[in-house]
Amino acid sequence: MPIDPNSVFLPVRIAVLTVSDTRGLADDRSGDTLIARLSEAGHVLADRRIVRDDVDTIVAVLNGWIDDPGVDCIITTGGTGVTGRDVTPEAVERIADKMIPGFGELFRWLSFQTIGTSTVQSRACACVARGTYIFALPGSTGAVKDGWDGILRDQLDSRHRPCNFVELMPRLMER
Repeated sequence: MPIDPNSVFLPVRIAVLTVSDTRGLADDRSGDTLIARLSEAGHVLADRRIVRDDVDTIVAVLNGWIDDPGVDCIITTGGTGVTGRDVTPEAVERIADKMIPGFGELFRWLSFQTIGTSTVQSRACACVARGTYIFALPGSTGAVKDGWDGILRDQLDSRHRPCNFVELMPRLMER
């Protein structure tokens, strides 16, 4: 998609949350991949955390970042599958003001190109919560690449045309 060379790039302050019962900072390849890509694109890493698959814990971290004026956007990785411990979508839905269903739909379409029908196991989702974007990606590095390279890189670039998420940020709290 086209980048308008006459527009100014506006860096987005992005917090990254890895949801996992087994990963720590030393082996969080998906979080590392996401941070490398957002930094390479010119955005700012506002914060990074790793939490266990627990709805209340995830909601607490998300709420803290939503209330932080230094965070414009949150991207999570992990916990979007269908097992009993996968609860990231439930946490996102608990705090969402508006879901963004097209994000999950497009993610699964892109993911289908790489992993075929296994993409139906993904519950990737997105929302706006109190003026902050939240995007929940699966926990594999491939899924993070699909989500960032195929959707978020462009939609979080203020120069992307015909439209992007960044240009809507000042209006997310309108009533």
